[in-house]
Amino acid sequence: ALADRGEDVLLVDLDAQGNATVGLGFESAYTDAGTSLYDVLLELDNEHRLDEVIRQHAEFDVAPAHVDMFNAEAELQTAMRGRERLWMALDELERKYEFVIVDAPPTLGLLTENALLACRNVLVPALAEVTSKHALDILFEHFETLESGYGVSVDPIGIVINRIEVDGEADRMIEWFEESFGDTMPLWRVRNRVTIKRALAHNASVFGHSERTDMAARFSAIAAHLGTSRAGSR
Repeated sequence: ALADRGEDVLLVDLDAQGNATVGLGFESAYTDAGTSLYDVLLELDNEHRLDEVIRQHAEFDVAPAHVDMFNAEAELQTAMRGRERLWMALDELERKYEFVIVDAPPTLGLLTENALLACRNVLVPALAEVTSKHALDILFEHFETLESGYGVSVDPIGIVINRIEVDGEADRMIEWFEESFGDTMPLWRVRNRVTIKRALAHNASVFGHSERTDMAARFSAIAAHLGTSRAGSR
């Protein structure tokens, strides 16, 4: 949606599963023997820079995930400044993007902490399921831990209630989201749509795919909010 607005965007896929990488058509980069995002994160030298792993997509640039990143969690645990590697890599980028979007893993390990410290503005995805209550409690407590440990501000700038199904449990959870967060941050509802899945099957976003979805307006609203939140932020 940001690229559709004319913004210069870099997507960094920090999830070792590589779903965004593969979904956008970079399967070969996920297993390639050359320099990868794994090398950038693990090596503190000028030989492995983020610039050299960035690939061009029709809509935006992508720093693909790599299968070796499954090993990164353990290796970053003992590495110097292991939670700051992405932060450092982004600071050294030769090209300055208007937006850098980091797709973090679904767990609170060191790769996710790298994403949080590098970006600090967090768009929180959540499912309309009861397990999200506990997950969000843990996530927001983790924000506070990182803030106190690194002297930075990690700010949730909105919640995307994602892949919503048409059922009573989802409706009840949406009510809970609105009661719990509606007064403090924006909430966006994204329904489960096969058109979104078909776009990824064609290695595109919903804006780059020929088949449009009614959820495109929700993504556009998120992009507009990110645009207004950018001023004065990292």
